[in-house]
Amino acid sequence: MKKLILGILVVGSFSGVMADSDYKKYYSTEKLSQYSSLYKEECAACHMGYQAKFLPAKNWTKLMNNLENHFGVDATFDKMDEQKVLEYLKANSSKRRYINEDIIQITKLPFFKKEHRKIPSRFIKQKEVRSLSNCKACHTKADIGSYRERDINIPNYGRWDD
Repeated sequence: MKKLILGILVVGSFSGVMADSDYKKYYSTEKLSQYSSLYKEECAACHMGYQAKFLPAKNWTKLMNNLENHFGVDATFDKMDEQKVLEYLKANSSKRRYINEDIIQITKLPFFKKEHRKIPSRFIKQKEVRSLSNCKACHTKADIGSYRERDINIPNYGRWDD
């Protein structure tokens, strides 16, 4: 009986350990992955490459159809590549239907605002962060789509426990 309990404890303790590559493998259902590198090359060159799951397809379409005025910057690139990036974003987009289609700024999404409502502005305004749109400043694994609390480390503050 002791051996059985010990075996369960050992197996259970290792099952909770997951490498980043395993996390991406098991929790990512990326479609049209051949366009993923194009998205990263064109979009993540200027800002974090937000995971497509943050916005529904109609919102991505609205955003991509106005790249000449992308938050005050002309972010246009080759039209064929723009179409491929849009296909990638739509294929991997959120299935949430209740998101207002006028919202194209991820930091304006209701769930985003709710998750960040308790963060004091002094943490956001500091030079290491500057804006809530700079996810990687605090979410140490944002690049792979992990926003778990245990992966949050706010500059000049430390771990965030809600």
